[in-house]
Amino acid sequence: MECLILNKSNCKNCYKCVRHCPVKSIRVSGGQAHIIQSECILCGRCFVVCQQRAKQIVDETEKVRVLLQSGAPVVASLAPSFVANYPGVGIEGMREALKQLGFADVEETALGAAMVKTEYENMTEQHQQKVIISSCCHSVNLLIQMHFPDLMCYLAPVMSPMQAHCQDIRRRIPGAKTVFIGPCIAKKDEAQNYGGLVDAVLTFDELSDWLRKERITPRATADTEQTKKGLTRIFPTAGGILRTMTKRNPDYVYLAVDGIENVMAALRDIRSGNLSDCFLEMNACAGGCVGGPVMEKHRSSPVKNGIALQRYSGERDFEVQQPDSTALVKVFRRIDRHASYPSEDEIRETLHKMGKQYPSDELNCGSCGYETCRDKAVAILQGKAEIAMCMPFLKERAESLSDAISNSTPDAILVLNEDLEVQQANPAAVRLLNLRSDKDILGDNVVNVLDPLDFIEVLTSAAQVRDKREYLAEYGRYVDKTIVYNRGHHLLLCLMRDVTEAEQERERREDLRRATVETADRVVEKQMRIVQDIASLLGETAAETKIALTRLKESIEHE
Repeated sequence: MECLILNKSNCKNCYKCVRHCPVKSIRVSGGQAHIIQSECILCGRCFVVCQQRAKQIVDETEKVRVLLQSGAPVVASLAPSFVANYPGVGIEGMREALKQLGFADVEETALGAAMVKTEYENMTEQHQQKVIISSCCHSVNLLIQMHFPDLMCYLAPVMSPMQAHCQDIRRRIPGAKTVFIGPCIAKKDEAQNYGGLVDAVLTFDELSDWLRKERITPRATADTEQTKKGLTRIFPTAGGILRTMTKRNPDYVYLAVDGIENVMAALRDIRSGNLSDCFLEMNACAGGCVGGPVMEKHRSSPVKNGIALQRYSGERDFEVQQPDSTALVKVFRRIDRHASYPSEDEIRETLHKMGKQYPSDELNCGSCGYETCRDKAVAILQGKAEIAMCMPFLKERAESLSDAISNSTPDAILVLNEDLEVQQANPAAVRLLNLRSDKDILGDNVVNVLDPLDFIEVLTSAAQVRDKREYLAEYGRYVDKTIVYNRGHHLLLCLMRDVTEAEQERERREDLRRATVETADRVVEKQMRIVQDIASLLGETAAETKIALTRLKESIEHE
């Protein structure tokens, strides 16, 4: 079952999840960011950074309801970080609230942590490995299994506190069902892939929603002397595992590494042979589990949360029955990824398609979510990314298309801001206005080259000027002028079509028409004088001649 899914209706094609995914397990297709389950380490970074709530955690509340209705005793294993998530409410208050939901009992996962830390102490005492990596964080385990499989030999083959505790619950309570509750998404996957120990996993958010629907409010209650113990309650904090390990082997260096980027850097150091004889506590979340994705998303206070856990933890360990080491063994298997690495020729060809013809074209801006243009090209070939994800490429293509249109059109184009300052002038405008180049006018007020009255009218009234015929006396040009105000972009667009030749041709035809009419008038006048002289001879012929000439005149005037 998938633990983290995409809500397509909310995905806005922003690539923020790609930028923050440490292992790039996001596939973008059709503008939608799909999670590649076979490569995802469930660190929850995409869930945390997505402001559109396009990443959703699969809710197991109904699964737990079914368990509660099964008749079997259902016991909750509550992660120690509950103290930070439900401030002021101790374990007794949480037990009281969860029992109202139908749980048979509630115990702290810190009991399992006490067993795990003892096993870690045994490993370091026996110096079983040159490098030992704690295996409590399932995201770190997945990271190594998928992306650093050659380092699996350094993972401590020990169950997580969740697994150890739930195994102990089943041992003590025959037929019990176990539900882990915490701030982690990855624990859902761990429960599924190591079956038989944890029946379901709820996040704190899922529990809070459930309690809210049932109108149950956890209340502060006094803890007993037994519940005041618990040094391993600080397990979820950065360095918490190390602080609980009181037995130290002087041959080891003990280090805490939190935050997935720091973890990956440490793994690279191990791979290169730069780290040896050390015990590494690794947490994918900055600040440890107390900074888990569910808590970080809604209650991002790592310092405050850490202080709350330290104040709630005791100075002594819980009294637990330590199981045999073989009972806590955890086997890790390599998880193969399906994406193959492309050839150099394929990468270069893809870079060319991205508009990266030369190394200098590779800006490596990271806007697409990948560190370098080369990484992006590899992702495209692996089916994870699209060429259109490249912001500089899209910008350059849009500008190129815009420039091609602007430069090739015979119409003059001026773009002005709301202060009537020229922001852009195409070559046709430069020629029309008798400029040497567009730089002669860019940034200057339009009044330097054109009458600003029409621009002011459009700006103040929002009315448009459409195909207004105007004579630019300074330039000896006739233009049809259109001015449009784009309120959203706060710009004025002026288009001027040079119609000088057409206007001159119209004037030439008008002069010819006028001259023809005048000639016709003179002919008529002359004919009339002749008619008057020989009227007696012509008779009706004179009248017919006048009518014919008058019609000729009217015809010419009409044209």
